[in-house]
Amino acid sequence: MANSNWYRHPVIVTAIAINVFLLGLAMAWSGDSAQLSRLLVEDGIVEWMQFLCFASIAGMLGFVFMERLKQPQRSTLELLALAGLTVLVALAALEEISWFQRILKVASPDFFVQNNRQAETNLHNIAIGSSGSIHKTILLKLILIVGLTHNLVLPFLARTRPGIARWIEKLGGYLPPLGASVIYVVLVALSHALVDHPRKGELGEVFGAVHYMATVFYAYFVGFGYGKPALFEAPLEKRRVATLFAMLMAFLLLVSWLLSAGAGAVQMLGAE
Repeated sequence: MANSNWYRHPVIVTAIAINVFLLGLAMAWSGDSAQLSRLLVEDGIVEWMQFLCFASIAGMLGFVFMERLKQPQRSTLELLALAGLTVLVALAALEEISWFQRILKVASPDFFVQNNRQAETNLHNIAIGSSGSIHKTILLKLILIVGLTHNLVLPFLARTRPGIARWIEKLGGYLPPLGASVIYVVLVALSHALVDHPRKGELGEVFGAVHYMATVFYAYFVGFGYGKPALFEAPLEKRRVATLFAMLMAFLLLVSWLLSAGAGAVQMLGAE
């Protein structure tokens, strides 16, 4: 298993810096409802960052799947897991922006108008009961359980029981570095405690998207904290691709900002 100090790796450091920046921005704008809304509402900075990260993760997992497919001693279980995760994350990306509905200005079908909490063409806001939705009633609880287990419980147990990590990798997964996961969970908790906005939960979601984009790269692509062969093996190759990937993550934040400004401009033009 390759070793690396996660707190010195440029991709992990960049991910933490982006999440700290977004939390700081939310706190700095907490006194300005218009600015805070631009950060957190539909087509805001945070939502675009989630979409770009999820889309990137889906592409990365798909690439790992294709590379594993070429290996002579490939595991069917691992391939199924990687393919399933690729599709799942791609669907999450598309659901995040309602399948480009607002961008393309497509009206929602009658079913979604009547059954979707936001009258949008997506599944996660389908109503359940009088005030719930699939997202609030089911997905958030599932994400909480899976997130805490994958980021805290299993990495902690794997420190003294290496067989746990090997078992997860045999299933096609990986374990993120415990220290980076602790910071991610703490930032989510701080966002709930320090930010007062109906959509403050979006911060926790974007923290997770950024965190997983970094740790998927950290494990599968450069093989740190991961027992199977990485896609990039030579030390110089790892360093160069990690630097480029860290730059890409920072660029995605800039793109998210620009996309949110464009969406706001379109709304203002429409209002005029």
